[in-house]
Amino acid sequence: MHNNTCVYDIEMGENTVVIFDFDHTIIDDDSDRWVVSELGLTHLFNQLRSTLPSISLMDRMMKELHSQGITTNHIADCLKRAYLHPSILSAIKSSHTLGCDLKLISDANTFYIKTIMEHHGAWDCFSEVNTNPAYVDEEGCLRITPFHDSTLSPHNCHICPPNMCKGLIIDRIRGSLPENRRFIYIGDGIGDYCPTLNLKGCDFVMPRKDYPLWDQISSDPKLVNAEVHEWSNGEELENTLLNLINKLGIA
Repeated sequence: MHNNTCVYDIEMGENTVVIFDFDHTIIDDDSDRWVVSELGLTHLFNQLRSTLPSISLMDRMMKELHSQGITTNHIADCLKRAYLHPSILSAIKSSHTLGCDLKLISDANTFYIKTIMEHHGAWDCFSEVNTNPAYVDEEGCLRITPFHDSTLSPHNCHICPPNMCKGLIIDRIRGSLPENRRFIYIGDGIGDYCPTLNLKGCDFVMPRKDYPLWDQISSDPKLVNAEVHEWSNGEELENTLLNLINKLGIA
């Protein structure tokens, strides 16, 4: 059981943690699908997707790109073309400027996220990025590995995929901070439901409307303790987030 009590004994300007998902939240696409589509691997991806776990599948895609002579620079150039709504970029930079502690939890990978966020000048806004590790091997091939190595220590969450339980990450973040921190969680996918269930009554969750997280919350709202504020596009995300920050007395 999670403790749903909240503490309100310090100035609100220093106690708000904003956690962003990445795919279909910060960027308007799924970064894995974007790379696969843009670099011509859709057919192979669809052929293998039912036979491999998601991270193994993307690692296999990276090997295929390398075998075709596509370098990490080519992949980075492709990623920089992914659409990031100006209002979402503004929301990230504004909430950082207002003193919020920004963190990112994503089932993408470090190479994709760092490439895109550095390209838009927002990488340094985040104090912490939790995602699947990526590295370039000795042959110059981009490799992707799971955040949780399920062969060593399964996370035992029946909601989340084997490679990442975002609920465990939320719990670890909360446990590392003073008890008076309030969370604003922004996401879209079914993988964002587990951390949503771990939020407290004084926290906020911002699900993207008509996406799986919103659908799941809507199916049984009583299971969610946090206050729910939906959004549909970049302008709504920025307005909703900054309104919540203002509500907490930061601005």
